[in-house]
Amino acid sequence: MRIFKFGGASVKDAAGIKNVYDVLQKVGYEEVLLVISAMGKSTNALEIVVKDYIEKASSLQSSIQEVKKYHNQILLELFEEDKNPVFKAVNDLFADLDYFLSHNKSPNYNFVYDQIVSYGELISTTILSHYMNYRDLKTTWIDVRNYIKTDATYRDAEVNWELTQKSISKIAKKKTLHITQGFIGSDENGFTTTLGREGSDYTAAIFAYCMNAESVTIWKDVPGVMNADPRYFENASLLHQISYREAIELAFYGASVIHPKTLQPLQKKEIPLYVKSFTEPLLSGTCVSKGVDLEPHLPCFIVKKNQLLMSLSSIDFSFIMEENISEIFAFLHEYKMKVSLIQNSAISFSVCIEDKFGNFAALKNVLSKKFKVAYNENVSLYTIRHFDEKTAQMVEEKKVVLLKQISRETMQLVTKDILDK
Repeated sequence: MRIFKFGGASVKDAAGIKNVYDVLQKVGYEEVLLVISAMGKSTNALEIVVKDYIEKASSLQSSIQEVKKYHNQILLELFEEDKNPVFKAVNDLFADLDYFLSHNKSPNYNFVYDQIVSYGELISTTILSHYMNYRDLKTTWIDVRNYIKTDATYRDAEVNWELTQKSISKIAKKKTLHITQGFIGSDENGFTTTLGREGSDYTAAIFAYCMNAESVTIWKDVPGVMNADPRYFENASLLHQISYREAIELAFYGASVIHPKTLQPLQKKEIPLYVKSFTEPLLSGTCVSKGVDLEPHLPCFIVKKNQLLMSLSSIDFSFIMEENISEIFAFLHEYKMKVSLIQNSAISFSVCIEDKFGNFAALKNVLSKKFKVAYNENVSLYTIRHFDEKTAQMVEEKKVVLLKQISRETMQLVTKDILDK
């Protein structure tokens, strides 16, 4: 079994759906399981539905209509006649969504988020499966919620590996093409959960691990894993080979091509991960596997925008000791802050964090009772793996460096643009 994951950019419109078919014709589709994300920016559109449902009921029908209109346009471009059963299948999914919106009693934002946003993947896979059948490529559509079992941590669920392994092992390894959803699962009560943004890569790794797959391929709109994001760095180069260890380091620091949780299950069974271009599918791309750390061996640049740099100091100038740091981390965990960098001195503790769930104001209020709190918003965290003096100077140019940390292999800098000073 090979696992192929196609992200939102690859299925954003009718042309993208047709291209997935063409890719499969070129690289083969027997004993393949496709993991598919929501189409284009439909996750963002469904997040607006969530926001309107919670905060602005007067706009709810309008925001739902935008989602329906977007998908209906794709359907009309893919299928010549509106009698195709895909129209009813998609309408039924929207009817299920409407039913949830009118009958839900839970005020829990994260629960509501998962129940609504997950329709992006359910709809995209339904459309893709029907299109493949329409083109005489027989498919088996799988509801991933019957197979990936999680706890009830909505928006960032933890996988129950024992139940998931047991469920996935029941999938018949037929010659037909299997199609399922990325990003989502279900808890013990059958409610939909999500694995965190970009979790479709993780879904592919879960299936690969549980099915002892031959490989995982992530199909992107780039030729493979680059040593830098071309949006922020000129002359980015393709990395042909990355070891699991190096890839996990890059993912941990925020490399956007590979989801941080994706690599661990693959490494356990030494399942290779390929990152390839869906526009040029026969090119070799990047292979993440056991072997050489980096080929070619180049500095790798990672940038995380919209970070917060928070500095805490003791009110009475006493030392910040282990018990203080332990307490701080307990609060960071409680308020769901993603920690990217820490640095401490005798009387201060600095941490670069990502406020994914909008809890910083509440966290600051709690910490202010015991510490002096200073912070900078909208900072950027630059990480350079295998840095040298030249690359460090390049990153620091035209920026205010608020914090710098260097180890043998890695340099990290928290910066603000000079205009933001």
